[in-house]
Amino acid sequence: MQEPIIKIVEARSILSKSNLPVCEYSVNPYIGCTHSCKYCYASFMKRFTGHKEEWGTFLDVKMWPEIKNPGKYKGKELFIGSVTDPYLPQEKTYERTRILLEQLEGSGAKLSIATKSDLILRDLDLIKTFPEARVSWSINTLDEEFRRDMDKAVSIERRLAAMEAFHSAGIRTTCFISPIFPGITDVEAIIQRAKKHCNLIWLENLNLRGTYKSLMINYIKEKYPHLLPLYQEIYHRKDLSYWEMLDAKLKAFTAKIGLDYVTNDDSIQRPFDAPPVVVNYFYHDQIKKSAKKEERESCRNFQK
Repeated sequence: MQEPIIKIVEARSILSKSNLPVCEYSVNPYIGCTHSCKYCYASFMKRFTGHKEEWGTFLDVKMWPEIKNPGKYKGKELFIGSVTDPYLPQEKTYERTRILLEQLEGSGAKLSIATKSDLILRDLDLIKTFPEARVSWSINTLDEEFRRDMDKAVSIERRLAAMEAFHSAGIRTTCFISPIFPGITDVEAIIQRAKKHCNLIWLENLNLRGTYKSLMINYIKEKYPHLLPLYQEIYHRKDLSYWEMLDAKLKAFTAKIGLDYVTNDDSIQRPFDAPPVVVNYFYHDQIKKSAKKEERESCRNFQK
């Protein structure tokens, strides 16, 4: 495996005002991502940073001034990892996420952290000091062969084990079933596997655009040729009937196993030990529009 090209970059600030509906500030200690997910929407970052390298082969490590007056973020929602994974393997060396957490410790900020890694276990005790902290793991399959085709992150079992450890420690966890690959992702099996170790289950469809659209279609053609007509219907003819069918199926399934199922609503407050709420974010217009705006603004707080 080729080693990523790593550079140190100076950032004016590590906290960026966010337009995403899930937070007030987005926080990304790195630019780029060495998980090299084939479906990664964050490859748009190349447009802002001048990188010519293939997405997944480079990583910029951010250095920023110490956060002044961290108490001003008390009660604010901070989302760590909107366009990178804060617990990439390189975090072992550079510890930028660890340093960020140490600078914010005691601030009263509300953290949401998204990852595909179990390295986050290193910081469990520190994360536990933040009020209402939430950690999510992206899981779109229980099939390790398919996972290896899609990303270089740790195994699904390691992600699930980390989720269980955080949940057992009293930290709210989310199983982010994303992206859902039509005809491949067994959403019901993932829900059954994760439901005892999480407070939320988010569902998000595979949304193909940009340069990776043809890459993914070619992958389906090669590895799952029987699904090619379905992918052509969805991604070339814009037919939404598959997602409507899956929505109805999952609504019935979650009702059968006693889980609440809602659409585009992350506001439900449940006791920690209550069963998870399943939230369907298929084609959530607000998130899509906000994400596009986030793309334009996310790199403004750093300079090379």
